Amino acid sequence: MSSSFPKLPTTILLLASISFGALAQEEKKTEDPVAGEAIEAVTRLQVFLDKAVFAPGKIDGRIGQFTLEALALYREAQGAAVTPATPDPKVKVEKGEALPDLSDLDLASVDPLFLSYEVSEDDLKQVGELPSKIPEQAKLKALPYQSAAEAIAEKFHMDEGYLDELNPGKTKTIKAGDMLKVVNVVPFEKSAIEALKQGDKDKEEDKDKKKEKDTEDKDEAVSNKPDNAEVKKDDDSKLIVHINTETNMLSVFDNDKLVAAYPVTVGSEQTESPVGKWKVTKISTMPNFRYDKSMLKKGVRSDDFHMLPPGPNNPVGVMWIQLSKDGIGIHGTNDPATIGRASSHGCIRLANWDVVRFAEKIEINVPVTIQVGPR
Repeated sequence: MSSSFPKLPTTILLLASISFGALAQEEKKTEDPVAGEAIEAVTRLQVFLDKAVFAPGKIDGRIGQFTLEALALYREAQGAAVTPATPDPKVKVEKGEALPDLSDLDLASVDPLFLSYEVSEDDLKQVGELPSKIPEQAKLKALPYQSAAEAIAEKFHMDEGYLDELNPGKTKTIKAGDMLKVVNVVPFEKSAIEALKQGDKDKEEDKDKKKEKDTEDKDEAVSNKPDNAEVKKDDDSKLIVHINTETNMLSVFDNDKLVAAYPVTVGSEQTESPVGKWKVTKISTMPNFRYDKSMLKKGVRSDDFHMLPPGPNNPVGVMWIQLSKDGIGIHGTNDPATIGRASSHGCIRLANWDVVRFAEKIEINVPVTIQVGPR
């Protein structure tokens, strides 16, 4: 049976199809206000936890395991009964279904939630070319951020994709004077690293003794700069650090009171983080990195290596905290998105902004326990 409708020219059909496709695409781009509210609610929770130094990892407005772990630890620190987090961390926040009950938190104290930040020349000075090949990186004086967006995202503890989401069309061409929407956290500044670097500069060591004590890391193969200061405080500190390799969370206790927590990456099955009781022996800022493929893959030190300079994109980030276990340390990272989602070569890795905050709290000789499960 023939159709009673006239046959339309191919050109018209093509145009119609493009039109309907464009409309569908436009509809797809339309924001769901409920989803926007839920993402903002999660962002408020993450900022609240970050300000309380129960770090949720990179702030991205999405419920994830670290946000739930940080929330549970914060409640434990407040003396609340700790109950397992019921929301499924794999559920994306779209209509609020993954949001836990937050009625016990003073989330209104996060005000404002967002700030308008003016990009400075100093921000851009930390950005530069970063070759992809290790031998080329070793020729540089520093390993900078690869983009202004990366620098600003790290400064405000944010996921780079979320920074882009909050500033559509702006993050690819950031220049000094641009105004960007960021979350209201205490910014990660170079000055915090410099303050730690000052440390106890009056503490001088014999050169030969210092040479023996320099880090020769079985995992990350770090070689610290000669001018890195060693921070030494009270040997009778009541601080204790606990690392739970099951939850990938590092907790700080002061006189048995939980005072801070940070998400971490621990070792893989091949190179596990060493379970046991250790101590902090050295805290160094802006370390170099001895890239030795044989050491990283087989644990065997070789003469074929490249010494990578310091910088935020150094493989161990901006901070190295040596433990009394040979070759093992707590350090930063050049990729905060991998925290908890990848494995290290035995060491404990934190986001750069978290490792600096952690270093500000601890001291030489602080006990560090690494174990599977809670303290």
